[in-house]
Amino acid sequence: MGCKLFLVRHGETLWNHALRYQGHADISLSDLGIEQARALARRLKNQRFAGFYSSDLRRAYDTARILAEPHGAEVQRMAELREINFGDWEGLTREEIINLYPDISRKWWSRPLETRLPGGETLNEVADRCVRALQIIAARHPDDQVLVAAHGGSIRASVARLMRMDLNQYWRLRQDNAALTIIELFGSDRAQLLLFNDTCHL
Repeated sequence: MGCKLFLVRHGETLWNHALRYQGHADISLSDLGIEQARALARRLKNQRFAGFYSSDLRRAYDTARILAEPHGAEVQRMAELREINFGDWEGLTREEIINLYPDISRKWWSRPLETRLPGGETLNEVADRCVRALQIIAARHPDDQVLVAAHGGSIRASVARLMRMDLNQYWRLRQDNAALTIIELFGSDRAQLLLFNDTCHL
């Protein structure tokens, strides 16, 4: 048996609703996002978790805090679990990005693994830091269940890396707000995906 990670994308924010790229911008949950997190908390209230972790951005931390409340647990924040750093794109919509950054946006959407966003990261860097954080968490809690609240991009990049997918195709992995993904880690190099993007609680 390995460490079973319950990966949760944060609830909706106003920027999610407006289809704006958030990245490292510290945007709060919307009222709907809070309700989404509460719905998932009800679903998971009878599970046993050895720990609760989240990105240090408030939308992920507040989601994790709501999920941890029925268990009387504290949430440990890890900056390594943050969303992709979108740099100069943060706060913009896809259409605005295409108009302002036509060349680099085409490169990013076709080859994100090594394409550096203006003022931001490559997808390879995101996958490296996020998987490293998950491996640290799993090493702390062997043979236990742990909940980790993070972001759409960081979860998709982590799952793609752990499943040994081509990260240039990571966009094929959908992550809805407050969705649950479960992946089990066996040591540092073996993983099994048990559940992906489940939103039945919503």
